Amino acid sequence: MIFLKKLILLFIFILFMSACSTDVPSEQVTSEETFLEEVITTDLDIPWNLNKVENTFYVSERSGIIIEIHGSNGLKIDQTINVTKEILHEGEGGLLGFIVAPDFEQSKVAFAYHTYTQSGLVLNRIIALELEENTWKEVAVLLEEIPGGRTHNGGRIAIGPDGKLYATTGDAGQPDYSQDTENLAGKILRMELDGTIPNDNPFDYSYVYSYGHRNPQGLAWDENGTLYSSEHGPTGHDEINLIEPGNNYGWPIIKGDQQETNMVTPLFHSGDETWAPSGIAIKDNKIYVANLRGLHIRMFNLTDRTESIFYEYGGRLRDVLIEENTLYTITNNRDGRGTPQDDDDKLIKIKLSE
Repeated sequence: MIFLKKLILLFIFILFMSACSTDVPSEQVTSEETFLEEVITTDLDIPWNLNKVENTFYVSERSGIIIEIHGSNGLKIDQTINVTKEILHEGEGGLLGFIVAPDFEQSKVAFAYHTYTQSGLVLNRIIALELEENTWKEVAVLLEEIPGGRTHNGGRIAIGPDGKLYATTGDAGQPDYSQDTENLAGKILRMELDGTIPNDNPFDYSYVYSYGHRNPQGLAWDENGTLYSSEHGPTGHDEINLIEPGNNYGWPIIKGDQQETNMVTPLFHSGDETWAPSGIAIKDNKIYVANLRGLHIRMFNLTDRTESIFYEYGGRLRDVLIEENTLYTITNNRDGRGTPQDDDDKLIKIKLSE
């Protein structure tokens, strides 16, 4: 009799659990907690920089193409680039940073950072482009002969609240370049939109705004106009830095929490873990960082100095853009270091929590 009662109780329990799993499947709960993710478009080829003008996106691909994407239906239009020095898509080089001008809707002007070769050297340059129909034509050279290589090209460009153009450069695989303020590698650079040197730069007659960087790939300002940057470290020790003019951020002399006189340690660093942080965006005193090796968007709270994983479902992530209560990101699973799916790479829309 006791055995029969146990069987009846077991049967009731199984029916109850089956009903629960049918009503609230675990996958559905996970999806709802992923902030209402939506894939806007697929089949991109190593996208690098993300821009949005009204409901249209402009995305640079490392091979040397700009993709215009209509946000309403995901329609893609390939736009070619006509430049005076051929874009070198090799290793981590290629068409990297690409940002539209503040008056883009009227001027159709944008700025780009790309790798090229000259006299047997791998270099990077910053140029202005103008859109005519579906072709971007080079209209001005802002800066050339930035040291480059198969790795550590930096490449992020952004226009600050001061109206100046900022650019990150990597050490080009030569760590000593980063401590040499007369060398453009391993730096954050600052210039006028016509390529001239601002009078208030920290070093006379120099584009150098900060130095001692290894391979910075993210730039963003908070609501108070404070600049932050993300930076790739050597086997871990990736960094999030608060950038101030003239400061030395230590590479290759210090990393992580190490300290040295007149050198700045990061606000956050990854320790022995590798994030490979790239594009960043800031909202409500929180820095959102696209991570390549880490396969996630990491969030750093500047108020209480905590960090957490915001999103971890897209694979390798290259850039982030925030507009109102929505975050956009692009995957980089086809860059040779990821595991691409049939529809990679993607432009993804994520609703931020209210």
